[in-house]
Amino acid sequence: MFKKVPLWQQIIVGMVIGIAIGLLTPKFGAQLKPLGDAFIRAIRMIVVPLVFTAILLAVVKVGGDIRKFGRMVAKSLFWFFVATSFAVILGIALNDIFHPAAGVTLKATGEIPKNLQTSVNWVQFFLDIIPTNVVEAAAGGKILPIIFFAVTFGIALGNIGEKAQVVIAFFDAVFQALFKLTAGIIAFAPIGVAGVMAWVLATQGLNVLFGLAKMVGVLYLGLAIMLGIFWVFLQFFTAINPQQMFKKILEPFLLAFVTTSSEVTLPVHMKILEENGVPNRIASFVLPLGYTFNLDGSTLYQALAFSFLTEAYGIEMSLATKGAIFVTILIASKGTASVPAASLVVLATVFTSLGMPLDGIAVLIGVDRFMDMGRTGFNVIGNSVAAIMVAKWEGVLGKTEEELLAMEEQQLIAKQQHLQA
Repeated sequence: MFKKVPLWQQIIVGMVIGIAIGLLTPKFGAQLKPLGDAFIRAIRMIVVPLVFTAILLAVVKVGGDIRKFGRMVAKSLFWFFVATSFAVILGIALNDIFHPAAGVTLKATGEIPKNLQTSVNWVQFFLDIIPTNVVEAAAGGKILPIIFFAVTFGIALGNIGEKAQVVIAFFDAVFQALFKLTAGIIAFAPIGVAGVMAWVLATQGLNVLFGLAKMVGVLYLGLAIMLGIFWVFLQFFTAINPQQMFKKILEPFLLAFVTTSSEVTLPVHMKILEENGVPNRIASFVLPLGYTFNLDGSTLYQALAFSFLTEAYGIEMSLATKGAIFVTILIASKGTASVPAASLVVLATVFTSLGMPLDGIAVLIGVDRFMDMGRTGFNVIGNSVAAIMVAKWEGVLGKTEEELLAMEEQQLIAKQQHLQA
């Protein structure tokens, strides 16, 4: 029976039940927190192996040796990192301006730092990314060293040819198993959310709900700001009419918004871009790569959600610490796009890196569906702009694939004639 009810609806039902229990029977509600604790412990269990395998396979998929992809890859990755970097900065800034967690006080079951580092030794910070012992780093929950090892190992695998296939197949099988395990854990989210919300409402009152509602509003404000910036880029740096383009990608946008899945939009999204001046060679490369490395909406959410939770825990962050958080989110968000509840995994990764408890993440899950629709829909917009910008930089925007092939054939004939002469 429950299999016929979408998971997000089950989560909302769990949230409502938890709120009702917490308000009506606070004594009983306060005793339900172990349900949420069990869910969070299960999430923590898979963070390290899941992040490692996801990022390693993402690196292998782009070929290991980026040089062979030439200018197009470099320009694509440049745009991806610029866009997602801005999304992280915007998320942190919006929290600093609006403080959606004001009045919310979360109490963690574990120890949290009263104040994170007031300053960061950036030389030591980057040195610590290189693990002296990978197993020790994994056991200690040190995520950045694990990510560094995954990236370098992936590059190495991409450079040894056929010999790497058996290793890649092994890690792909591990990833698929972890993928299934993650989906299984997320299936118990309604129970975990009910337990956490019952505890939160029983012990901390309605302020948490008001704070979550404000965070949803701030997220959509952030997405609107990014949309305006992308509009300006298209208006002034390309021959594309932003209004017409956004109308044309409305179909994949709505599909992603409703299904909360960017990948299902890929065929129709690619076709629409090709029909509107982005050659197939650009669209067929940038879009799949973008849905792994360029999730602007999701990255904005992750930065905002992390800032919200740290403020709710009463943690004051220095500028240097925000810089460390920026680096962690930026790296951790790459390669986990295909993981179920990817944003949840990234948040867990950042919290684990800073030694913070994951209790608050279960609170966010109750309203995650409302935010997931917006951030996933915006990922379609972000990758559309990325494909257009790469096509513009390559000098092929507005040309069909047939026109490009004809041009290349003419260039080849001219080159042969020159050599013969």
